[in-house]
Amino acid sequence: MTRSNPKTIYYLPGHGGRLGTGLGEALLGRGYDVAGRETVGEFKDIPFSQQIAIIAEDLKTHYWHEEAQVIANSFGAYLFLNAQTLIKPYVGKVLLLSPIVGEFSNEDNGMGFIPPHSGRLAQLAEAGTYPVPQHCEIHVGEHDWQSNPANVTKLARLLGLSATVVPGGGHMLDKRYVSALLERWLG
Repeated sequence: MTRSNPKTIYYLPGHGGRLGTGLGEALLGRGYDVAGRETVGEFKDIPFSQQIAIIAEDLKTHYWHEEAQVIANSFGAYLFLNAQTLIKPYVGKVLLLSPIVGEFSNEDNGMGFIPPHSGRLAQLAEAGTYPVPQHCEIHVGEHDWQSNPANVTKLARLLGLSATVVPGGGHMLDKRYVSALLERWLG
């Protein structure tokens, strides 16, 4: 196993996200190296089952130690949560922001999304067979229609994790909130 540098964060951005923009850019600006998988290009084009297998292998091979840090946002969190089903409970620190945890829809704007294996996480959690990461923190906006806070908190409760519902927050959490969270979490 190749052990990652403690200053390297394994990052999984949301759908269509890149490692060096948005949150990844903020991590780089804080002096961290950012590795992970962009949800664009070749990686986006391979089947979901292969995507999660690649992420699980990345974690096992390079980020399987207590100092390892994983940050996943939106669909990237969905990828992480599904990759976790292929491995033992993850030993590093995990921060999930606005995680997609299954299908969602919004009657107000007529939009919705059914991700691959949309009911799998809930089924495993309800059965008590989901391999829960050892150190996992979840944050979701109060008004996030994509990462419905009720669904996120229900899944967290089933897994024995806590989920922070950010008052007034939407799917894209406020930069000041995320900045303060990173200060504490990376601290």
